Amino acid sequence: MTAREALHGLKTSGYASSLRGRGTFVTKPKREKPLTQLRGFTEEIAERGMVPASRLLEQRVIDATAELAESLEVQVGSPVMRLRRLRLADGIPMAVEKTYISLSRFPGIQQINFGEKSLYQTLRDQFSVHLAWAAETIEILPANCEESRLLKIPAKAGVLSISRNTITEDRVPIEVTVSRYRADRYRALVYIPATAIRIGATVYKEN
Repeated sequence: MTAREALHGLKTSGYASSLRGRGTFVTKPKREKPLTQLRGFTEEIAERGMVPASRLLEQRVIDATAELAESLEVQVGSPVMRLRRLRLADGIPMAVEKTYISLSRFPGIQQINFGEKSLYQTLRDQFSVHLAWAAETIEILPANCEESRLLKIPAKAGVLSISRNTITEDRVPIEVTVSRYRADRYRALVYIPATAIRIGATVYKEN
């Protein structure tokens, strides 16, 4: 009983996992991602005492689709920077991230090398952007072939998918980002206040 309880505690804490027919194995604990704190990957990983890094996968200008134009509140066909990066912590692949930024609001930002620079820090320092809040959609999805290869996980393994639309203090949407985190290294952490806070959304209340 004592051994079973100890194993259960290790699995609950993320230090062990069991595979049917094979046994129990030691694993690295999952990193908790607080969903009530608006921070970039670089800042988040650095605060955990790890070394953040990015590998640039794509950085180019595209025309805004109808969906992107609605999310960014720009005209359909207006120039948008598409930025795709592999995010690493201590050299370990953690997430594949795709971001869209309107060039009409941030002219010249497409010329900055975001394989070396932090996007949020650049927005603060060079464009005086003050972030206020973000709307996020969270799902568990199967990794596609490219994500499996980049994250070094099995084909169709689960990834923590977070789609984010970030808003400034002036209520201007400045980015749309879709991040695919390794589900074997991340778990979502949500702090729920006792009193609901209404920020540009309808809050459901029972009668």
